[in-house]
Amino acid sequence: MADVLTTSYACGGALAPLITQTLGDFFDAMATRQGEHEALVSRHQGRRLSYAELRREVDRLASTMLRSGLRKGDRVSIWAHNGVEWVLMQLATAKVGVILVNINPAYRTSEVEYALNKVGCRALVTMTRFKTSDYLAMLRELAPELATCAPGELRAARLPELRLVVTLGDAEQPGMLRFADWMSQGSPDDPALAQAAASLDAHDPINIQFTSGTTGFPKGATLTHSNILNNGYFIGEAMKLTAADRLCIPVPLYHCFGMVLGNLACLTHGATIVYPNDGFDPLLTLQTVQEEACTGLHGVPTMFIAMLDHPRFAEFNMDTLRTGIMAGSPCPTEVMKRVVRDMHLSEITIAYGMTETAPVSCQSSTDTPLDKRVSTVGQVQPHLEVKIIDPQTGATVPPGTPGELCTRGYSVMHGYWGDAQKTQEAIDPEGWMHTGDLATMDAEGYVNIVGRIKDMVIRGGENIYPREVEEFLYRHPMVQDVQVVGVPDAKYGEELCAWIIAKPGMSPTDDDIRTFCQGQIAHYKIPRHIRFVQSFPLTITGKVQKFKIREAMQQELGVQAEHTA
Repeated sequence: MADVLTTSYACGGALAPLITQTLGDFFDAMATRQGEHEALVSRHQGRRLSYAELRREVDRLASTMLRSGLRKGDRVSIWAHNGVEWVLMQLATAKVGVILVNINPAYRTSEVEYALNKVGCRALVTMTRFKTSDYLAMLRELAPELATCAPGELRAARLPELRLVVTLGDAEQPGMLRFADWMSQGSPDDPALAQAAASLDAHDPINIQFTSGTTGFPKGATLTHSNILNNGYFIGEAMKLTAADRLCIPVPLYHCFGMVLGNLACLTHGATIVYPNDGFDPLLTLQTVQEEACTGLHGVPTMFIAMLDHPRFAEFNMDTLRTGIMAGSPCPTEVMKRVVRDMHLSEITIAYGMTETAPVSCQSSTDTPLDKRVSTVGQVQPHLEVKIIDPQTGATVPPGTPGELCTRGYSVMHGYWGDAQKTQEAIDPEGWMHTGDLATMDAEGYVNIVGRIKDMVIRGGENIYPREVEEFLYRHPMVQDVQVVGVPDAKYGEELCAWIIAKPGMSPTDDDIRTFCQGQIAHYKIPRHIRFVQSFPLTITGKVQKFKIREAMQQELGVQAEHTA
């Protein structure tokens, strides 16, 4: 990359070549090199597997899939939180070329029906229940035929492609197989595994992840061995991972954060995967870091805030921590500084990406200057290109000018499953993935995300980037977390609204916030509406759903207007 950029375009280096193996072949080679090294710790399940033990379990499950009639290109879904079975499914499907479909554990009946049918899933591995979610009840509603069919012989009117349901629970269920019983059908020494592996190519699809679907139906981003294996490798390189590292992964595996930035970053470097729990719990995560002597920790900003502000935080020794990734949503500068100082994460990195780019396209490294690490998402990853364009003209903008971030290279998805039109809308003829994110790039190639194109607020002709206002409000001594959105306004078109979570024991007022802003930021950036809340609407991965904040405010302001009238 040039020392000083004249346009907002950067190309990553290519010192290390791209991996051309399939995920299964790469994993086998790693397991051969360090079979006795600990590969996986699942604390809540009480299980520990070495690389050699993990390989045998993976091979047994891959054999089971073949003996169940599953073949290269077939789709198999997993609807579950973090655990040993998840990583077994991730690796076993890749070994035989079956496409793993990640189902969000927050999905409900109509959403899972849509997802399973959209990609034509032949088999589903599912939890039985989690907290208030009864997954089996939802499945029986979709497929009442389970009550009378033999396992593996489902014929359901609403799920016409689905044949097999496998449960992660202990109790036997009508029409379904228990995971342990299903795995017992396979053999780690099955000669059919080698035959299946020989038919695979690194550019074959092996994973489908559904986008969030905040506008319209979710789309199935389809990813290849090359997409996610290389991305996992270069993510780990930015963290300087080695076999000596132990990475605590409290983020969900159904999402790229857990599956690629977590599992594959570890497996490509021979490091140890550590799951503290099936779902995120700040106390269990802190305990796990201490008791497992973790050197790395992943999380979205809300997770790090929850750990830092936990009443028992000071009880735990974080001295073993070195690195990790904060990603998933914009990372507040003040939170990043606390993580570095109070959690000893001196080499934590920031990563930016999207599901459609496998996911990471920009990342800071462990030796990125701290001021750049806390204020940007780093530089372009190896073997990738990024540029910032004017959304109207498509022209690459000068450094420092906001525009749409586009990515090109090995990480760009195979396409949206069964949707050529949406694929063409997202990936232009030159291979650039249009992210929909607003960003700037400085003269050194550091990228800063300033928001989503659809989140940009236009107040009386002034463009306002909510991220900038959020970063300012984080400095207020009584503010723990803040989200800023635009809401309709009759006079200005849009006005700013800030939802604020106060620090424990503090009770800021509207005037406190506005006084803090006066003379410090432009008058039009001072939020017109301020609300103090206990929490934000979140996705299961901890991303704030700003559209729900906007909807709630529109409803509230509409009610107020009617009442005043």
